Amino acid sequence: MTLHLRSELVTTARRMSELGLTPGMSGNVSVRTGSGLLVTPSGMPYGALTAEDLVDLKADGTARPGQRTPTTEWQLHRDLLAARPEVNAIVHTHSLFCTAISCLRRAIPGIHYMVALSGGDEIPCADYATYGSAELAVNVVRALGAGRACLMANHGMVAVGDSLPAALRLAAEVETLASQYWHACQLGQPVVLGRDELARVRHQFASYGQRKKRP
Repeated sequence: MTLHLRSELVTTARRMSELGLTPGMSGNVSVRTGSGLLVTPSGMPYGALTAEDLVDLKADGTARPGQRTPTTEWQLHRDLLAARPEVNAIVHTHSLFCTAISCLRRAIPGIHYMVALSGGDEIPCADYATYGSAELAVNVVRALGAGRACLMANHGMVAVGDSLPAALRLAAEVETLASQYWHACQLGQPVVLGRDELARVRHQFASYGQRKKRP
């Protein structure tokens, strides 16, 4: 199982880069394991990443000797997984429009119904703290609450999911929403959908997509 997770995490990190969500070597990815978490290493290009480069951390954040240095945001990943037992994967990016909005320290309001994918009426923005710090991890856990995505002030964004593909899909969707919000603001004040409408959208999302056929 761990070998499969390593392969899937490498695929996710590379795809994150291919989608343009991670300029340079920014951003990081993690996945829950039975006893802790796997995270991407610090300062390595995603195109050159291999399964052996990933860092296996215990629940307390310690790693066995001989591994690469984990991402500087390992505390963020560890604390989010600890706070949200239903979450299995985390994608953190410095994507262009999410980062631009985060530099204004604004939430992304419900200007499009796809905001409902985040689990709330808006995508909140976590308070600023130095990257890689315990304080930043606390701020993100607080801002995310029971939701699935948030911005990180003057930094980027984070998306969570029950799997690596789900977390990556959401990260890409949030970047699209950030782009739509930024562009709409160039023409005026975007109209925000009401809470009742967003509640209806979330209800419809619950039955959206294909269902497995019964044998």
